[in-house]
Amino acid sequence: MLLIDQLKKNDPTLQWMAVAVLTGMLVLLSGVLVLQVFSSRAYVESQKNQSLRSVRVPALRGKILDRNGVVLAENRPSYRVVLYLEELREQFQAQYRLAKGPRKLTRAQMDELGRETRFFVVSNLVARVGTLLEQPLTMTAKDFTRHFSESLLLPLPILEDLDARRIALFQETPEKPNGMNLEVQPLRHYPFGSTASHVLGYVGRARSVAADEPMSFNYPLLAATYEGLVGVEGAFDTELRGRAGGKFVIVNNLGYRQSENVWAPAEPGRNLTLTLDHRVQQTAERALRSVGSGVKGAVVVLNCQNGDVLALVSAPDYDPNLFVPRLRQDDWERLNDPEALPILNRATYGTYQPGSIFKIIVSLACLEAGLNPAEILHNPGHYQLGRRTIDDEAPAGDYDFKRAFKLSSNSYFIHFGLQAGLASLLEMGAQFHFGQRADIPLRQDSRGYFPNEEYTRKRKAQGNPWMDGDTANLCMGQGEITVTPLQIALMTAGVANGGKMFWPRLVQRIESQDPEAAQPGVEFPAGRLRSTLKISERSLETVRQAMLADVEDSDGTGRRAAVPGFRVCGKTGTAQVKQGGRLRRHDTWFASYAPFEHPRYVVVVMVEGGDYGGTTCAPVARQIYQLLHRLESEPAKTPEWIARN
Repeated sequence: MLLIDQLKKNDPTLQWMAVAVLTGMLVLLSGVLVLQVFSSRAYVESQKNQSLRSVRVPALRGKILDRNGVVLAENRPSYRVVLYLEELREQFQAQYRLAKGPRKLTRAQMDELGRETRFFVVSNLVARVGTLLEQPLTMTAKDFTRHFSESLLLPLPILEDLDARRIALFQETPEKPNGMNLEVQPLRHYPFGSTASHVLGYVGRARSVAADEPMSFNYPLLAATYEGLVGVEGAFDTELRGRAGGKFVIVNNLGYRQSENVWAPAEPGRNLTLTLDHRVQQTAERALRSVGSGVKGAVVVLNCQNGDVLALVSAPDYDPNLFVPRLRQDDWERLNDPEALPILNRATYGTYQPGSIFKIIVSLACLEAGLNPAEILHNPGHYQLGRRTIDDEAPAGDYDFKRAFKLSSNSYFIHFGLQAGLASLLEMGAQFHFGQRADIPLRQDSRGYFPNEEYTRKRKAQGNPWMDGDTANLCMGQGEITVTPLQIALMTAGVANGGKMFWPRLVQRIESQDPEAAQPGVEFPAGRLRSTLKISERSLETVRQAMLADVEDSDGTGRRAAVPGFRVCGKTGTAQVKQGGRLRRHDTWFASYAPFEHPRYVVVVMVEGGDYGGTTCAPVARQIYQLLHRLESEPAKTPEWIARN
């Protein structure tokens, strides 16, 4: 009424203002009328035809570093060509109209023609991209139909992991096919290739999402999502993988993407720092390969004062880069070759008879049972046990403990091992945790096999009692006993450090990729004590002196491991592997530590099918000790793990 009153006045300015306000109100009312009445049905139908989809956004995987910060596993950018199908709707419709013509079709025929024309358009575009990138490309109808029906809102991958040349070809082409785009995504990368491959492990396309993720997704694994399967990649997958985020995608009634919104950003995975030193690791790998092409074996290098793993080698190895973006069938068949088995971690999961290196255990059992190291035993070149003659690799002659140890006389250790008795041998082996897992986080950790009193009782109850012949085999490290190279390394460390059995430490810490993150890191302390040997220092010192003689004396079987200025102590071993009663191969060993005066390192070498421990394995250990000695001789480059110990 106020406006009408103004119109009745003779003031022209007020009259014009009143008219303008009334006109504006009429325009607004008209717009409301159009939206609420005339266009309401269209908006209601549009709302009905829209749907919300939740899509998982994977997190950036954490790095894996050696103890000095050298990156062993990281993420690299991977470029791929993708096709957004929503941008092809006009082409789909035009091709459909052209193919249909004036014909009248049933609903089923229309659907079939729609599928055929869509595939026709996409397959032609894919072929054009192949010509553009100078790489023949094809798209199968099966793959296209599965993507169109199951994940239309996501881009269709055309070509993954482009090299620099093809990236340039794609980017420099002015007329790219409609809907084609170049996208980048992170892929796992191992910059040193096969170095420490059995420690790092590998990743594969994820088959499930983590249980603690924020919600269920309509499309949980359509994006490039990887999970660790073995090695530290597998054992610490949760920490490395991080926490996935999510986004909402609005699609229309045809399934095409309309818009999207990130509702939960992904949280990057955390970094993993290992106890490995990549210099020691690479030297150990080269040293093992020096045995010969196709060598099958393992090397373990430990810090004997705290159980830190400095190198863990298994041969043959593999390149974990083969597993990303996906492993080819021919590579998988090669990795699972039943003879070479490069996928097997021989250092922690391979089990072998120890041969004469087990005489370290036999020595300690005999010494604790009262053996006088100076007592002389005549070795005629064999040992007669009833009607069984056991050959002795050591030459005939008189032997005290040290000479028997360094020449590895079977006769000597069988004789005194039988005197000490089976119970003493089993008790000594149990102290070193044979037959038990080392609890190393690689998802490949074997317990091996070591008999106990319960087993011998069962054998007796079954009419197959344990005999002196079985004990004689045990004294030679043969028969019913298998060990892993890691178990032998832990045993050697216990002898070297005076009786401390440590759990092996492979991971130092887990920490955020962001140094300013509020989330605290996780530290894994060194020197986690597993047990203390109940063995006299006199017995341990007697064995240590014998191990020194095995390397330093001119007739010692381990003399090829000697390093001037760095006193190495060791024991060689050769185990016979038989099949069908016939000798198949020799598994050769060298278990050692250094330096003698202040032990810091353990090096264990095992080679399948070697000649003898002294000729095959001892030279491998020498190359590793040469590096360790050189590192200690260069103060400016002395690693922190040497300085602390």
